[in-house]
Amino acid sequence: MFIGKAQVMTDASDERYLNTAEVARQLGVKPETVYAYVSRGQLASTRTPGRRGSVFRQEDVNRLAARGRGDRPAGQSTSIRTDLTLLENNELYYRGHRVTDLAPTVAAESVAGLLWTGELAEQPFPAPPDMVRLAKSSIGVLPSSARLTDQLRVAVATLGCADPMRFDLSTSAIVTAARTLIGTLVDAVGSADGDSLAERLWPALSATEPNPTLLNAALVLLADHDLAVSTVAARVAASAHAHLYAVISAGLGAVDGHYHGAASSLAHRFLADAMTDPVAALSERLRTGGSVPGFGHRFYENRDPRADLLLDMLRAVPAADRVMSTVDTVASELRRRDFPNVDLALAAMMHAYDMRPDAGEAVFAIARMIGWTAHAVEEYHEPGLRLRMTGVYTGIRPS
Repeated sequence: MFIGKAQVMTDASDERYLNTAEVARQLGVKPETVYAYVSRGQLASTRTPGRRGSVFRQEDVNRLAARGRGDRPAGQSTSIRTDLTLLENNELYYRGHRVTDLAPTVAAESVAGLLWTGELAEQPFPAPPDMVRLAKSSIGVLPSSARLTDQLRVAVATLGCADPMRFDLSTSAIVTAARTLIGTLVDAVGSADGDSLAERLWPALSATEPNPTLLNAALVLLADHDLAVSTVAARVAASAHAHLYAVISAGLGAVDGHYHGAASSLAHRFLADAMTDPVAALSERLRTGGSVPGFGHRFYENRDPRADLLLDMLRAVPAADRVMSTVDTVASELRRRDFPNVDLALAAMMHAYDMRPDAGEAVFAIARMIGWTAHAVEEYHEPGLRLRMTGVYTGIRPS
């Protein structure tokens, strides 16, 4: 029965119920707006016996969310609902799975399946020889100074031009294309020798003895991170129903900045200086008023779980002893200011295995292609062109 605008739940139910804060987060509104929905009769609240406060049926919230998407004009979306990644209490989750539990033991290929389809099942990432040859030929015209991410960007554009079915935006077609694209890119810059993506990518990064378990962990940890700037760029492209290659290209464009994908390269240079004299290198950064590359993160309070795992794995590697000693010294000096982030962990891995200076950027880009694909699959099911911001004109007014 109903009392006012609230329904009393009197029988047991298998339905899922959300509290006000959860509803607000799912709808992308403030709690006060949830109360307004109730007062206007747009959402029914439910009281549970023996529990203070109201709860809301998940089905009703979903219905309101769907109605809001249909009624909202293009360009007026203020939030993006996603089932993919959760950042909460200094932890990172993919579809409810703690990422630091997945990374040491689950293949990146399986995590891709989890993000794309919800199934944690490993699928092959093929690299057809003709596509690898095409990608290598496009990379071959670049100057020797081209970074790995430059090579990836050119190869993605070339492979997209060669795919006559690139405009098929069905989920099955996108997943198939993504597996083939990523597999082809890895073999084009790395090697076809090896079973896993990590084994195939390693030769592009380092000439040392491979550690595919460590590299696989890095790929899993970096696959997605909610709505990072490159992911937003990818979703905006997907909202225009651009094909997958264009979506990946949009993400790669946003990655090419020192605030995002290139952050590991900055941390790599800092560690190179710090391994000679860690305190002096740190003092110089602080003296010039700059931030310390590889430390702190705007979405974590006191630790980056991705960095914690990678650094712990590196402690078991004898070749990493020197760089880990440096990391520990700098972290100890900064313990009251900042904490190591995943960019520092990538940089430490690069030094431990004598990787090329842009290796971290390439690992980030390959890994994040998995996440961009997952976000594209989500976005293709939303109303087209919904992700358009409204400009606030500050120029000269016409007379």
